[in-house]
Amino acid sequence: MVRNTPTTSATTTRGQGTDPSSTSSQTQTGNHSADEQLNERKRALNEVFGLLKLSYHNQFNAAFSDTETLNHAKRLWLESLSAFSPAEIVAGAKRAIRQSEYLPTVHKMLTLCAAGDNGLPDARTAYREACNATSPKANFNWSHPVVYHAGRESNWFFLANNSESVAFPVFAEHYRKLCARVLEGEKLAAPQQLKLEENPGKPLSKAANAQKLAALRAEFDL
Repeated sequence: MVRNTPTTSATTTRGQGTDPSSTSSQTQTGNHSADEQLNERKRALNEVFGLLKLSYHNQFNAAFSDTETLNHAKRLWLESLSAFSPAEIVAGAKRAIRQSEYLPTVHKMLTLCAAGDNGLPDARTAYREACNATSPKANFNWSHPVVYHAGRESNWFFLANNSESVAFPVFAEHYRKLCARVLEGEKLAAPQQLKLEENPGKPLSKAANAQKLAALRAEFDL
């Protein structure tokens, strides 16, 4: 009598679990994408250092006097500017060349990469822009969205009704925090412009205004 000996199917076993080749392929794809992004940023930094060397020749050679120092600087910049795309990093370097006769530091590059074409104004300039902006504030032509957001966080009424010695420190603190977020790569939304009424309503009469005012006082217990 011939006994039927059970056998284990390799095909069945593979079907019960995850196909190793599939997992490996996905991992390799993810790593390839991350490596490619890193390589793009390295290429951008090499372009940046080439532009800076060409534009600030003597300062550049003094700051990066040997290959080891230059490589250390590139690693520091690569880490410090990680929030920005390769295009933003190159654009920041070109702004430095246009705006300053001095070789930019890492801190300056953070500002220049975050600035966009309009730039980040200093706190005092931003404060005066916020105070002088016409209403509606959202429709004002802001030099940078961060100025609008700092004004809004500070409270427009507060800025308009207090002296600079009182209002500026409050505004400057909000502005500093918002700029820090921008320098970390956050994109602040531009204010949503308000559409003016095409057919404004008829002005209320004196009696109607008085009635409305009385209702508001009663509602807020004034």
